Formats: sequence, C-alpha cells, structure tokens
Amino acid sequence: MRRSGLSRHIVVSMSMMVLAVIVMVILSSYLLYAVLVAFYPGGVDEPVSWVPSGPELVWMGGVTLIGLTLAVAASVRLSQRILTPLNAVVDSIGRLADGDLGARAAVSDRSLGEVALLVDDFNAMARRLQNIEADRVMWHAAIAHELRTPVTILRGRLQGLAEGVFAPDEGQFRSLLAQVEGLSRLIEDLRVLSLADSARLDVRRARNDVVQEVHTVMTLVDPGFRSSGFVLELETSREEHPAHCDPTRVRQALMALLENARRYATPGRVRIAVHDTASHVQIAIDDEGPGIDAALREQIFDPFLRGDGSRSRQRGGSGLGLAVVKAIADAHGGQVACSASTLGGARFVIELPRQ
Repeated sequence: MRRSGLSRHIVVSMSMMVLAVIVMVILSSYLLYAVLVAFYPGGVDEPVSWVPSGPELVWMGGVTLIGLTLAVAASVRLSQRILTPLNAVVDSIGRLADGDLGARAAVSDRSLGEVALLVDDFNAMARRLQNIEADRVMWHAAIAHELRTPVTILRGRLQGLAEGVFAPDEGQFRSLLAQVEGLSRLIEDLRVLSLADSARLDVRRARNDVVQEVHTVMTLVDPGFRSSGFVLELETSREEHPAHCDPTRVRQALMALLENARRYATPGRVRIAVHDTASHVQIAIDDEGPGIDAALREQIFDPFLRGDGSRSRQRGGSGLGLAVVKAIADAHGGQVACSASTLGGARFVIELPRQ
C-alpha cells in the first residue's frame, strides 16, 4: 500500500504542478493583454468580450488535457525509475529480517544515480553482514576445536589420577600445568582480539626504549629457544630506539612472534633487528626457514589461519598469535607485515610510532 501511495503521490503532484502552470500561463496572458489595452490603446484592439469563446475554450481544454497526459506519463516513468529499485531494497530488507543473509537488491541501468547508489550501499551492507555471520560461525567452530583438545587431555589425566591409573608424580602435574597454561594463553588471546574488534584494546602509550623491551623478552625466551636448537641474535643501529608505545603490549607482541618462530621455523638462527624510520621504530624478526607461502602472507594475520606446514608437523598453536600481534600494532597506530627473509625463512616486521 505504501508503494502504490508513493507512486500515486508522484503522479498527483506532477499533474497538479502542470495544471497550475497551464492556469498561470492562461491568466498571465489575459493580464498581459489587459495591460496592453490599458496603456497602449492604439497598439491592440480591445476585445468585444473578455469571456473566452467556444474555440478558445476548446483550445484551453486541449492544452490542459495534453499537458496533464504528458505529466502523468512522465511521472509514471519517473516513479518506476525510483520505486523499482526501492521496492527491491524493501523486499531484500524483509528477507534479511527473516534470516536470508544472501538477499540482494537488483538495480537496472535506468535507475537514478542516487537510487542506484542506495542499492549498491545496501548490497555492500548485506555482504558485510553475511561475512560477519560466516566469521562468527567459523570462530565458534575454531574456538570449540581449540578448547576441546586441552580440556579432553585435562579430563583424561585427572580421571586417571583419581582412579589410580596414573601415579601422582611431578611429571603428571607439570603436564597438567602445561595444559592449563595453554588454556590461559588461548583465553588471553581471545580477550585481546575481542577488545580490538570493539576498539577497546587498552594501550598505555609513553616514551619507552624498544631495545630494552627486546632484551627483556630475549632473556625470558632464550632457555626455551636454546633447548629447541635456536640461537637468538640482536641487531641494532644504536643502543636506544625510543618509541611511543605500551611496553607490556610490545612484549606481548614480541613473545607471540618469537613463539611463532620457535614452533614453525627450522632450528637455527632467529635474528631480531631494531631500526628507525622517519616516523616509526621497526622491529624485524627473521628465521632460516621454511618460510611462508606468498599466497598466505596477506591473510597470515587472520585469526585461526595456519599454513599447511604447521598442520602437517602437528606443532600446535591456536592460530591466534599473529592476529594478536596485528591487533596490538593497530592499537598503537602502527602496522605489521610478513615477507620473505634474507636468511631463507619468514620475516615479520612490526612498526611502532616514534611520536
């Protein structure tokens, strides 16, 4: 009913406007003729009667009828060009409300530019909603998958300890503690990504020396790296590289990048380089291989994305570490990138603003 009401409103408005123009033209003609007769009596002949004659009435009626016909035709055509895509948007909105996220509105070449832009914006919004829903489903499945393994291990070990199958020795407790720590890291990573998605990730930025934070992280991870066959190297152009950053978040990002290298890189050198650019401090981490396929480098920071190599070697990891690094870099107003390393493996570069 609203659609037909809008079309009828357009037709009536156009018809009334044309009728008003015709009446105004006729009345203005009479007024002009009266002025000429009053002020220039010799220039025109005074009419015998101001009442329109029969032929004049026919002419006025014919002009009015033709004008109204053209107005109705033009308004109907205009209303179709406006209402057809709008009706498609209304129908698609109803389908979206019913849960059909694949609903899209169609637009023809005859649609007005603004209306076509509205349809394009609606379709873009619908695509985004569909992608968000797909991501939500993927997140739920991925989170359930990541939580299931440690919870299953914990349940089995605890049940075995309770039933006397396993001896309650130090090795069992350390194994349980490792699973709990893995769960804690997963929960913290999910919390960081959730805060980043809602633009509420807390970063307390101040002037800090990036080299000092790198030294702190290297001291923490060096024993584990050495036991895994890695050698950490630090390369800096000077002793201090100050940046405007949150030291806690920077250490968290560095830990995630180094943990990624420890899990998936070939044992050997892992080089950490700190350099300055005009506006940022760069922290680059290079390993000796096997590297990351070029097709995956653009998506490597997406949550739960892992390459085939990491899956085939069964080296664990939740697939959230690099996503957390990107969230931290974005929250600082910096960026993180992945490329091929001169050492033969992968190179991750995180940039932090100097000011």
